[in-house]
Amino acid sequence: MRCVRTPADLLVHDAELLATVDDGRREIPGGWVAVTDGVVTGVGGPGDPAPAAVRRVDARGCLVTPGLVNTHHHLYQNLTRAFAPALTGGLFEWLVTLYPLWARLDEEAAFVSAYVGLTELALSGCTTSTDHLYVHPRGGGDLISAEVAAARELGVRFSPTRGSMSLSVEDGGLPPASVVQDDDDILADSKRLVDAHHDRSPHAMTRIALAPCSPFSVSPALMRRTAELAEDLDVRLHTHLCETRDEDAFCLATFGRRPVDHLADVGWLSDRVWLAHVVWPSADEVARLGAARVGAAHCPSSNMVLGSGLAPVAELRAAGAPVGLGVDGSSSADSASLWLEARTAMLQGKLRHGAGAMSARDALEMATRGGAACLGRTGEIGELSVGACGDLAVWSLEGPAFAGALSDPVEAWLRCGPVAARHTVVAGRSVVEDGVPVHPGLDEQLAVHRRVSAWIQAAV
Repeated sequence: MRCVRTPADLLVHDAELLATVDDGRREIPGGWVAVTDGVVTGVGGPGDPAPAAVRRVDARGCLVTPGLVNTHHHLYQNLTRAFAPALTGGLFEWLVTLYPLWARLDEEAAFVSAYVGLTELALSGCTTSTDHLYVHPRGGGDLISAEVAAARELGVRFSPTRGSMSLSVEDGGLPPASVVQDDDDILADSKRLVDAHHDRSPHAMTRIALAPCSPFSVSPALMRRTAELAEDLDVRLHTHLCETRDEDAFCLATFGRRPVDHLADVGWLSDRVWLAHVVWPSADEVARLGAARVGAAHCPSSNMVLGSGLAPVAELRAAGAPVGLGVDGSSSADSASLWLEARTAMLQGKLRHGAGAMSARDALEMATRGGAACLGRTGEIGELSVGACGDLAVWSLEGPAFAGALSDPVEAWLRCGPVAARHTVVAGRSVVEDGVPVHPGLDEQLAVHRRVSAWIQAAV
């Protein structure tokens, strides 16, 4: 325990249980956490003297955890949520149906979808989210900067990726020509966005990564050049890989290589990289990914909705690969609740390997520390320890859903429910308070979202 003598900005106190998910995985009944200037300045229990505080949050009857970390999303896709013509196909059919709609994206659409999507995530206890925006229609404007503006307005920690597609259907890829770009344009804009928004300082609110979309939508040359640029700029790399059997077949037919071999060929088998889905690697490929410390964003709901399969999560973690959780795009998962993804990850782990194979603590660790490792922010986010970012979630364990759940607050958190955060705090400031987003603009933005969504869906 360490406690400051001067008043803290925020003190969350008297938790039923404080699950720090720190290096020692401390769990403190009756615990408290203090935050000053956006950083955790004290953690302790009932026997430790807590500091005075400008603001106090009573966490009696609650589990307190680090803020959850979302490692894979497509925020713009909430504009085509549960879109009926795309609901029965697999990944490739789903994409082909939706590409023409997404070709209508512009800055207004990017801003409002990010605003609504990040608010939805915050309601589920998420304090840091990445995003993978890979559709950049001609004339659409600066979509990534529009997303960053929404995140800053809401006060959430944001790590968007400059996604890209360069291989159209005319070139043997999957997307239409209207949503692909030239390699040089992609790389120039990638550098521009890093220069404009990437904050390298500790506890940064905004960081940028580079993210060519997938093996079936970008060329090997773009993958290689993006890896070189990321090395020069010292930023992280993200892409989809090993998501479906169709992707395996595509890579074998197009490159004569399986997806992980292709990843190595283009210089991406490194600890700078985290991958979305990773459902179908072989045992040997799991070992290779783990040895290289390549991260994986596990997206359990999306993998089920699209019929992609059950990812080898336990095997990846055992091999040394950091594994985080992702809600994925709303057009495949339709719900952006990181609590739901943690619960589903726990259930899938039990389904794959047996009842004792995946606990609520395993799922919480993936949703926090695992996500931090994927984003290259171990020790900064995803844990409650002195010096870490002051990001946390307070979860009520009271009411009918939790009646009788007396023995283990962490297991109750995922086994009971469904649960939304009572309070979500980013850098010591509330973004959700008493279950309600604190920013006053939500109703206005929901009206804008409905108008923009209707216009985009009218393309079909």
